[in-house]
Amino acid sequence: QVQLVESGGGLVQAGGSLRLSCAYSGRTFNKYDMGWFRQAPGKEREFVAVVRWSGGSTDYADSVKGRFTISRDNGKNTVYLQMNSLNPEDTAVYFCAAAPVGTSGKYSYWGQGTQVTVSS
Repeated sequence: QVQLVESGGGLVQAGGSLRLSCAYSGRTFNKYDMGWFRQAPGKEREFVAVVRWSGGSTDYADSVKGRFTISRDNGKNTVYLQMNSLNPEDTAVYFCAAAPVGTSGKYSYWGQGTQVTVSS
């Protein structure tokens, strides 16, 4: 059984930074692509970023390119999301998720989420 636990959310002023972490436990971590998603009040959940199992390939939503950086430490079974130049539109619950390698992004496991609030 795979478990994902996010941390690092909080309240920050516009222009500030936060670093989210997602601790993974269960089956072999490096057999999963790891993604971050977010859901703002009244909106559907949206993709933010993904890092492939090896850590060598990443992809980002256009809205966060150049501001957010996703990374992973396979030795620590942890994936990170460094968020810089935050703005109020980034306010959301942020979720990490795991997709088995070779499933074309079919995320099988999800964390409970961590709240990020950006004040103007």
